[in-house]
Amino acid sequence: RDGEAPTLAGLDMGNGAQLWMDGTDLGDAQNMAGRLTLRNIVPGHFISARIKVADSVVLFSATLNPADYYINLLGLPDTTQSMDIACPFKPEQLTVRIKPISTRREDRADSLDSLVEAMAAQFALQPGNYLAFFSSFDYLELARRRLQQCHRHLPVWAQQRQMTEANRMAYLQQFDVAGQGIGLAVLGGVFGEGVDLPGRRLIGAFIATLGLPQFDEVNQAICERMQSRFGRGYDYTYVYPGIQKVVQAAGRVIRSEADTGTIMLLDERYLQKRYATLLPQWWQIKVD
Repeated sequence: RDGEAPTLAGLDMGNGAQLWMDGTDLGDAQNMAGRLTLRNIVPGHFISARIKVADSVVLFSATLNPADYYINLLGLPDTTQSMDIACPFKPEQLTVRIKPISTRREDRADSLDSLVEAMAAQFALQPGNYLAFFSSFDYLELARRRLQQCHRHLPVWAQQRQMTEANRMAYLQQFDVAGQGIGLAVLGGVFGEGVDLPGRRLIGAFIATLGLPQFDEVNQAICERMQSRFGRGYDYTYVYPGIQKVVQAAGRVIRSEADTGTIMLLDERYLQKRYATLLPQWWQIKVD
């Protein structure tokens, strides 16, 4: 009902699936207006039969790390072997730097100037096209306003909450070979993966987040379920999915053996071993 907070209820259906009901009054089915979500949290149960009848299964991706996380979620047998194949790119192709600031919600107002100045300084050092990823549209908008207030000469364009296909194409077209500027985007969104901007179309990326999913009621329930099944609820729910998005976004910069570029990780938590060990081994990371 208007003015009332939505009621959220979850049902663990077993075998890795969860059913969520988001409505205004779960006790009044006739008047309930809400949303029903079915999430396949652990798909292993549903695909194990196919895997068992196969002579062999090969899974490959640049983000299958750590291996046991995917082995467990996909329900792969104990005989599964993993192999870390050397990256075709050379470390000298990519400069990776950590700017140790806090991007936590409660610290963003205090660290916003440091974040914006780090981005502007890198742009001044190496003018060209950059992507900047944030954890939310609200955070993106804070950065956009401060960039335009303090660095009016710096071209900035931003992802919108709802973009048509034409809007998306227009956004990407601004990454012109001869262009310069920073495109702002939300990590895990449409511009965080599947985007190919080779050569001078993209020479760097700023990632101002760890990519951790929201700490809400749904994810907390998933965390508890992952803890009961695998004993690593926080990692399985937050850390691994978050860092996977970071690595995917960073992968927009180097698309061929001829590309060079810069990645700036704008969060002090990248210095923690828990997160640092999940970053690509071929990165040679420096701290500002």
